[in-house]
Amino acid sequence: MEIKDITHVYFVGAGGIGMAALERYFLSLGKKVAGYDRTPSPLTRELEAEGIAISYDDSMDAVPEEFRNPASTLVVYTPAVPAENIALTYFRDNGFEVRKRSYVLGAITRNSKGICFSGTHGKTTTSSMCAHILHSGPVGCNAFLGGILLGYNSNLMLSSTSPYSVIEADEYDRSFHTLSPYIAIINATDPDHLDIYGTEEAYLESFAHFTELIRPGGFLIQHTGMKLKPRPAEGVTTYTFSRHEGDFHAENIRMGNGEIVFDFVFPGGRYTDISLGVPVEINIDNAIASLAAVWLTGTLTEELARKAMASYPGVERRFQFHLRQPGPEGKVVIDDYAHHPDELRSSIASVRALYPGRKLTVAFQPHLYSRTRDFAPEFAEALSAADSVVLIDIYPARELPIPGISSKIIFDKVKTADKTMISKENFVDTIKKRNFEILLTVGAGDLNLYVPELCSLYK
Repeated sequence: MEIKDITHVYFVGAGGIGMAALERYFLSLGKKVAGYDRTPSPLTRELEAEGIAISYDDSMDAVPEEFRNPASTLVVYTPAVPAENIALTYFRDNGFEVRKRSYVLGAITRNSKGICFSGTHGKTTTSSMCAHILHSGPVGCNAFLGGILLGYNSNLMLSSTSPYSVIEADEYDRSFHTLSPYIAIINATDPDHLDIYGTEEAYLESFAHFTELIRPGGFLIQHTGMKLKPRPAEGVTTYTFSRHEGDFHAENIRMGNGEIVFDFVFPGGRYTDISLGVPVEINIDNAIASLAAVWLTGTLTEELARKAMASYPGVERRFQFHLRQPGPEGKVVIDDYAHHPDELRSSIASVRALYPGRKLTVAFQPHLYSRTRDFAPEFAEALSAADSVVLIDIYPARELPIPGISSKIIFDKVKTADKTMISKENFVDTIKKRNFEILLTVGAGDLNLYVPELCSLYK
């Protein structure tokens, strides 16, 4: 089914952040858009206000009549939706074209120059940085992001003239294998999603196959020091990047007074004094990756690099400051989406670098039973770098409970003496009583929904 022939698009799992970008994209093309999600959320309410009909009942009775014609309706679903979903089963059994979200993104990359950001960590930040740089310049882009870009209040950017599409290439369920990148960026390949891949070798092989999908004449940019052995096709040019080495890297890094400034070094030159709008250490790597991608389009200038990186507003839930009281003893609350041990370790280290010598409380909500099972010792090791640890019950997302797996298997291994384990409903009262200095809330679940209530007590 060609996009031009589609009049109606129905989304199963409509409340997902990545799905929302596609819903808004089709709505901008004048298509009728509707969908189902399990529970209402602030995002689904926004989508409904924009004209997207969303139901919270998975029966066919809840699907509007106009979306029941297989000749004109495309059905898009996310792998997070159970296979036995009633509406999804009906669509599959009755001749509808039913496609994963990733397939639709793949179609978009085949009809544009797709700049696809992949990797265990950093996909959302690097893709949003790249989109912001392009949007700040004369070329623009279409961008489908995995988080809400602050300042834009959206995870979607649209341009009717730009040849570039910025895509977050998700390795979960091998979704990124549907893409056809012009530029592919790989930030990291630390094993994750072992419920899908089983082994580290299978995970790495999935990324190797992703590199085979880069179109001839395109580019691969990969972080230095990875185990990955890429297999790009003939005619694809490969570059490396990192903070300190590679074809693209940073030099003359200066940190202090809440600022990070560095020189961006690229093949044959450098741009000096790049200042980070979100000044955390990991964003040096992220900025190098995004600047490298835009440099390869031939549209990056020194002026644009400086202006765009300094004005980059950050992404909701990616090292997002919710409270910054003035003064050297003011309370600080930061929320971060980190849900892998390496991300958690990096997030804690970034806060330590920003606020040396101050007491750090980390509240962590594990995401998925399977990930908790697979990485409990690594999570505990990362959390042990905090002065105080508050461990929340597991956020199950798409999973059913696994016998014997709970937050306690992390809790028991945490070496920090000041530690406690609570339900999310007790989060605000618990933190209030602990008289925190610097609070970092982390996880890909819903703990962030309790942060505004906590912060309101100190404003």
